Amino acid sequence: MLAYSILADESDYLVVVKAPGVRVHGPGASPSLIERLREDLQSPDLHLAHRLDEATSGLVLVAKSTPANQALTRLFAERQITKNYLAISDKKSAKKQGWIRGDMAKARDGNWKLLRTSQNPAVTRFVAGSLGPGLRLYVLQPKTGKTHQLRVALKSQGAPILGDARYGGSEADRLYLHAFSLSFCWQGTVRHYVQLPSVGLHFAAPGLAEAAAQLAKQLI
Repeated sequence: MLAYSILADESDYLVVVKAPGVRVHGPGASPSLIERLREDLQSPDLHLAHRLDEATSGLVLVAKSTPANQALTRLFAERQITKNYLAISDKKSAKKQGWIRGDMAKARDGNWKLLRTSQNPAVTRFVAGSLGPGLRLYVLQPKTGKTHQLRVALKSQGAPILGDARYGGSEADRLYLHAFSLSFCWQGTVRHYVQLPSVGLHFAAPGLAEAAAQLAKQLI
């Protein structure tokens, strides 16, 4: 399995599709995503504009220069970039759609938990639908960028993500969480990128593309 592929090569940034199990940055036994990109493209001035968990796959924006990175980082900080994620659970959430809000606090063993307070809350909008017998597909749209936000959000709804042993998900061949779309305005033009997951038995379910598109429309 390749560590990444490049979906779009724009003048100021790359849109990279990260494979599950690849760190985006930091030390480890194997090169991180940004290290691989700098080496493969012979471009030391590449910068991650945001992050994905190691186990999560999907779209990552990589700036080609420091000014581009500052501009993209500012768009994220100002919540001008819309991100949609796909998740699969074998549990039905407490509600079919809506908002999940709450402060997040550290729990045991590196876990996080959702609180009922809202001083600096994690905010997620979501919608769910059937993906066949015993499976539910979720499209999640985070409005904030907290650590493990989406994983904790679905756990709080009684529907931990498949493969997410940390938060009580059923055993699976991978963590079923994938960043599948990015939308934002860049230099006066609306940019929209979509890439469905290619790794994972359940992500190959018939009708996933159609179901994801229909659910995502409800979040526009």
